[in-house]
Amino acid sequence: MPFKLDTHRFCLAALMLCAALLVSGCQSNGAPAPVANIGERGKTHIVQKGDTLYSIAWRYGLDHGRLAQINRIRKPYTIYAGQRLKLAGVPARLSSKSKASSDKPAAKKSAAPKTVYTAKPVSKPKPAFTASRLAWAWPVNGRVISKFSLSGSVNKGIDIEAKAGTQVKAAEAGSVVYAGGNLRGYGKLVIIKHDDAFLSAYGNNESLLVKEGETVTKGQAIAQVGANDAKVEMLHFEIRRQGRPEDPVRHLPKR
Repeated sequence: MPFKLDTHRFCLAALMLCAALLVSGCQSNGAPAPVANIGERGKTHIVQKGDTLYSIAWRYGLDHGRLAQINRIRKPYTIYAGQRLKLAGVPARLSSKSKASSDKPAAKKSAAPKTVYTAKPVSKPKPAFTASRLAWAWPVNGRVISKFSLSGSVNKGIDIEAKAGTQVKAAEAGSVVYAGGNLRGYGKLVIIKHDDAFLSAYGNNESLLVKEGETVTKGQAIAQVGANDAKVEMLHFEIRRQGRPEDPVRHLPKR
C-alpha cells in the first residue's frame, strides 16, 4: 500500500519542533534573568563587617542619633553584619496618642483663600552660622589646598597639605567612634564624637594610632598623614553638626 503523507499533521509537527529548538537556543545563551536589587539605594543599608552606626550615618550624611531612633537601636548602638538599617522614615513604634489621632477621620477643611502677591515673595534668609562651644584646634599645620564646598566640585571638608608620616592630632577631646577603612574615598579614617551634636573626621591617613572606644584628649596624636590616589600628601578634615557638614575653617582658630 503506497505511503500517504498527511500534510496537515506534518506541518504541525514541524512547527512544534522549530519552537522547541528556539526555546532551547534561548536558554543556552547564558543570559541571566533580570534580578531586582534588594533594597533601594538611599532607603536601606546592609551592615558590613567593620561598619559602626557612626560610620554609616557619616556615609549618608545623617545624624547618628536620628539613625538610631529610626531603627530603634539603643546605646551603645550595637549593630551586626547583615543587619538591614533604614535610612529614612519614622520609628516602627508609634505613640498611642499619635495612633489615636490617626484613627480619627480627617475633618473637612475649608478652602483657604488664595494669596495674590503684588510683588515677588522674598525668600527667607539662611540661618546665621553659630560657632560651637568647643575650642577647636588645627589637626595639622599646613596650607589648605582644597576648600570646603557643597556645590560644584563638592568637598565636605578641607584638605590640608602635610608630609606623609606627619602626626594628626585630635582637634578637640572626645571618644573614637570609628577607626578603619570601610568608607570609600576616605582611606584610613578616624571619626571622633565630641558631644551630642559635633563629630570630626580625619581621613587619608597612612596609619591609625587609636582604636574605636578610646577616649582622646585635645592635641593627642591619632593618626599619621598619608597620600591620596594622585600621590598628594595631605589630610582630609571634616566637622559635622548633627550629621550635616560645616566648613571647618569657620570653627578653627585663625592663623
